[in-house]
Amino acid sequence: MTRNKAIALAVKIVFWVLIIAFFWWAFTSEAFAKIYESPGTFFNLLSQHLTMVGISAGLAIVIAVPLGIFITRPKFRKSEWLLVNIANLGQTIPSIAILALAMGFLGIGIRAAIVALFIYSLLPILQNTIAGLDSVDPAAKDAAKGMGLTPAQILFKIELPSASYSILAGIRTAVVLNIGTAALAYLIGGGGLGVWIFTGIQLFDPQFLISGAVPVTLLAILVDYMFRGLQFAVVPKGLRLARQAAIKQA
Repeated sequence: MTRNKAIALAVKIVFWVLIIAFFWWAFTSEAFAKIYESPGTFFNLLSQHLTMVGISAGLAIVIAVPLGIFITRPKFRKSEWLLVNIANLGQTIPSIAILALAMGFLGIGIRAAIVALFIYSLLPILQNTIAGLDSVDPAAKDAAKGMGLTPAQILFKIELPSASYSILAGIRTAVVLNIGTAALAYLIGGGGLGVWIFTGIQLFDPQFLISGAVPVTLLAILVDYMFRGLQFAVVPKGLRLARQAAIKQA
């Protein structure tokens, strides 16, 4: 076992020991009492949280991935600087400011929260789509042209499969960021698990705080692992092996 692998294994062991210790403390001290006492309220808040994240991320995927494809076409390459910088505003402006701006235009409620989260998640998906498509081997595209494939066939049979790992990584980043940022939606009346988090802060009640914050954390970790599994399942085996070889050489 190499030194880097040993360090990574040690970090994982420490991480899981801390997680187990935290949950042992939480269950023995009744820190999750609010979930036991009000399961209906908890699942309602969880549903609101997932709705905000799901709709905003879905809209971002539907817009950012085609936009990334559009930008990487030779005819429209000049528009990359403008469009990427526009999307970059969503990450440059603090998330709380985006929520406030959305509330100013759309009023209080879940609709404003969804729009704000959508804006916040555009850049990671767009950047990774562009990076993934740009990393496709030009020789592979030239070979496909030589075989008589149309530009559309090259896109769907060569470029997108080759860029799939990078695109999914961008989607994973956007969704995980949205899960955490969605907790702030409470501040503009969007609901979600942030209701319990901020109630716990306002009342100095650790039961409310932990019953809201821990599910958000676990949800982010779970979704991250799910997308890692999806990347493994979707990305062609040859690309995975090439990526692993590149990592080992580095």
